[in-house]
Amino acid sequence: MHSPIARNGTLFHQLPGIEAPRPWMQAQGACPTIVPVKTRYFVQLIALSALWGASFLFLRVASPVLGPNVLAVGRIGLATVTLALIMAALKQRWPWRHWVELTRLGALSVAVPFLLYAWAALRLPAGYSALLNSTVVVFGTLAAAWMKEDTLTARKLAGCVVGFAGVGLIVRLGPVAPTPEVLLATLACIGAAACYGVSTPLMKRATKHMEPLAIAAGIHLASLVVLLPGALWTLPQARFTEGAMAALLVLGVVTSGLAYWLHVRVIRHVSPVAAMSPAFMIPVFGVAWGHLFLGEPLGSGIWSGGALILLAIALVTGFNPVQKLLDAANARP
Repeated sequence: MHSPIARNGTLFHQLPGIEAPRPWMQAQGACPTIVPVKTRYFVQLIALSALWGASFLFLRVASPVLGPNVLAVGRIGLATVTLALIMAALKQRWPWRHWVELTRLGALSVAVPFLLYAWAALRLPAGYSALLNSTVVVFGTLAAAWMKEDTLTARKLAGCVVGFAGVGLIVRLGPVAPTPEVLLATLACIGAAACYGVSTPLMKRATKHMEPLAIAAGIHLASLVVLLPGALWTLPQARFTEGAMAALLVLGVVTSGLAYWLHVRVIRHVSPVAAMSPAFMIPVFGVAWGHLFLGEPLGSGIWSGGALILLAIALVTGFNPVQKLLDAANARP
């Protein structure tokens, strides 16, 4: 894990495998190996949260009509086509020689989670799935520490606790009868979150020898091959309504294809734990999109919960907007 370097009151991160700038480089203003932390990555993480927060609504629309298998494969197929077109436009090569690694990553980060969440959407409210998805940070923090891709600090653990408190206030879950189906759907969401958490540090390792776009395209193509037989088996039961197809289009092109490309790009530059911080913001946007587009009422905990979640992201990622403002004020002549 690379360590931050301070310069002119601003934190920078040294990229892995590249030595820190020498004094003569700083004097000449030539520091090509240093990347400023983390304002743009913070904004990109918020954008990912907005996209993935909407996905739970679309899952609730499409899964009962298409079925989990067809929905998962249709989503992955559209994402694969989208990413393949972008690769062709940018003239990037497919990473065929890494197909074993991509298949493993695809199973953990795409195939299994997509199928589990699509199945859970038949039985759980979107808010439950969004809340359970936040456990990805717990699994990912532990996995990253075990794989020595990140350090487990008190600040990051505190961020996890604060984030869970925030999503609890926002979602404000009511009592749900603990039927066997509900319990199985809950376990499915937790299993999907565990897959996401374990895959994130593995994804970061992959970015050291593959381009983010190639990784995103490769894992979706591998997942498509894995899940296609099951989707063909259940295809006769699927109903292709206009609403379901519109939801599928957004899930495949936007929240999967484009969002995964952005996510892998961010993973290259931030720690695995920071890359998982959108999990805390997803319920915020899930509730907001439900209110704006479906007329769902806002709970009383939305504002206080949102503040706690922003604090959680700051703790997990190390982004301090107050310090940024102070640095900017001190830098003025």
